[in-house]
Amino acid sequence: MSPLGVVVIGRNEGERLPLALQSVLGKGYPVVYVDSGSADGSVAVAHSLGADVVELDAARPFTAARARNAGLARLLERSPGLEFVQFVDGDCEMVEGWFEVGLQAMADRPDAAAVFGRVRERHPEASLYNRLCDLDWDRPLGAASTCGGISLMRVAPLLAVEYFNESLIAGEEPELCYRMRQSGWVILRLLPDMAHHDAAMLRFSQWWKREVRTGHAYAEGAAMHGHEVERYAIRSTRSALFWGLLLPLFVAVGACIIGPGAFMVTIAYFVLWLRTYFWVRGQGHSVRLAALSATFVLLGKLPEGIGVVVYHLNHLRGRRTGLIEYKALGYG
Repeated sequence: MSPLGVVVIGRNEGERLPLALQSVLGKGYPVVYVDSGSADGSVAVAHSLGADVVELDAARPFTAARARNAGLARLLERSPGLEFVQFVDGDCEMVEGWFEVGLQAMADRPDAAAVFGRVRERHPEASLYNRLCDLDWDRPLGAASTCGGISLMRVAPLLAVEYFNESLIAGEEPELCYRMRQSGWVILRLLPDMAHHDAAMLRFSQWWKREVRTGHAYAEGAAMHGHEVERYAIRSTRSALFWGLLLPLFVAVGACIIGPGAFMVTIAYFVLWLRTYFWVRGQGHSVRLAALSATFVLLGKLPEGIGVVVYHLNHLRGRRTGLIEYKALGYG
């Protein structure tokens, strides 16, 4: 019996899905594809390629967390002794050789709950937003606070913390990793390339929605765990509110802010820009990319702040925020 199983999740991934499935099928590992209400023939494609298919019931809200949990449950039905699970999004293609690297890392580090490698955008040249997304994937090596949705996880800690939180529309991986770390496990970023991702972000509006979703995830995570020792997501939430909403509001409302006041606000934003710029340059990236990244980090504070407000307004009204999808196809 294979110690590893693969869960691929998708929602209207179109031509990306066959690439994802073909990169994991035929390697001796059981593969489950979980579909969240696709209307583009994804289910038929997955069946034709030989994947075990789970179709989620539309009576309950779709989330990536729910899809991953359903996939793992199916794997455990088939292989109760499964030790590891590789989660793959339907817009990704796994790199040849990654499974061997990831499993070896798990063997070397029995305290690791999850390992992940470098994810690269398939088409970084297609848009500035794709390039920025590629930069987001480039995380420091070694111990990490979180991993992305594409990662190799140990089943035991997943079961111990009761899987992904299915109510989260975004930020489900950081929240899961937080709970596993609180239980004494570690998350590791490895050096090798792991997957190619297709962000398909070609328009400013897509980038904006992605940032709103990020802010929503910060706020919801802080509401869940912000009172605990680590103060989970509190700093990110406050940063989004301060830089994205409070300071701009202070400037807009304060027509009385003249002279030194306006100058100090400008300096504050410039200092944040410089901090981001030099951090990106320190990772070995070009002057142009560092400048663009710093600029969009500043711009991104506004939609992040909006996402924080959206979460709290819906929470006060007793409403659940629906999926915030930045791509025409897929979870985003």
